[in-house]
Amino acid sequence: MYARPADSLVASAAATEAAELIRRCVHCGFCLPACPTYRVTGSELDSPRGRIYLVRQLLEQGSATATTRTHLDRCLTCRACETACPSGVQYGRLVHLGRELVARQPPPLPRSRRERWLRSTLLAVATRRVLFRLLVRAGRVVRPLLPAWLRAHVPDRRKIEAAPQRYRPASSPLWPAPRHTRRMAVLEGCVQPALAPEINAAAARVLDRLGFSLVQARDIDCCGAMDHHLGRTDVALRKVRANVDVGARLLDGGVEAIVSTASGCGVFVKDYAHALRHEPVATRLTGARVAAATRDLSEVVNPVALAAALGSPTRTLRVAWQSPCTLQHGQRAATRGKVEAILRVAGCELVATTEPTLCCGSAGTYSVLQPALSHELRSRKLAALSGDRPDVIATANIGCLEHLRRASVQPVLHWIEIVAARLDDVP
Repeated sequence: MYARPADSLVASAAATEAAELIRRCVHCGFCLPACPTYRVTGSELDSPRGRIYLVRQLLEQGSATATTRTHLDRCLTCRACETACPSGVQYGRLVHLGRELVARQPPPLPRSRRERWLRSTLLAVATRRVLFRLLVRAGRVVRPLLPAWLRAHVPDRRKIEAAPQRYRPASSPLWPAPRHTRRMAVLEGCVQPALAPEINAAAARVLDRLGFSLVQARDIDCCGAMDHHLGRTDVALRKVRANVDVGARLLDGGVEAIVSTASGCGVFVKDYAHALRHEPVATRLTGARVAAATRDLSEVVNPVALAAALGSPTRTLRVAWQSPCTLQHGQRAATRGKVEAILRVAGCELVATTEPTLCCGSAGTYSVLQPALSHELRSRKLAALSGDRPDVIATANIGCLEHLRRASVQPVLHWIEIVAARLDDVP
């Protein structure tokens, strides 16, 4: 496919890059059955191929229509199409460039008052760790009084605590004091400290048993992924620049790796080198160093060492594994099969599931901005995960975890919580 940018976009680096990415598309259609939104709506415009046509139209006409923005907004950016594409189209990067061009075009396309409020509120609240924690605490107190649509987005601690103790570690997140020579730093994230602080604490306890001290990278702020996904590239870049400086200092201080327990954050931090591609050389090199040192938690938990620490687990736990899109389509080979191997070592039986590549519908802010599509995908995903009656559903991303937990009959946990609970049983 070929696109020639309009005269008004000739000087735009984003338009030039988008045109180059479009060239790889041979409009074969292999992406259509892999695309969750196409499978729900049946509309070509809600498929990767359809959206590529819309981005090409944007480039050639120099501006986007409301139709183009609507269908770009509906994209989950799950990147299942990239896994299916035989031509190697980097669709995720292309759709982000399309959103950036739409956001920057003069005059801007108007949004409804409700849309503007939702987007600005999400970006103001969900990317600020302390503010989000305070609001979640307040929301839990007044949860019964909230309107149904808002109450659904306030986590119910009773559902978390309803998970039997043998599935999860102690509810009070105990963090072992640093005692090992080998150290790693863990990204705190924006929403996870408020919604599920036990996840990083569980990771710290597991790694402590395996000979690593996990320290909190408190000075690394929001990774910038949310701003990036919503087309606020300049804001995202400011956060990326600040974070790579902090990350480089951590590495200089002897930290071996920067660990992410949320695959949605990890996949973006691993792409910092690309995000900084237009920056000065020194910044690009620092970004590449931090990105190369970033690991998903599954990459640093060694199944052999874990088996030695666990011995022979006495109980079998039936687990339905939900691989987040940011893990299977984003981080791909780096993490493929690793969580499954760790869970098996921990005495888990991985039950049969269907549609393993289907997105659950969380996708960061998507469940708030596109609730109808999001809820339909969640229903399909839970049906695919629950068919063999698992004891628990395990995942690797806080967004997926909270989204699924709201509607799931089975407990939904991060996989490291299950492993930590098994290790807690071992003296």
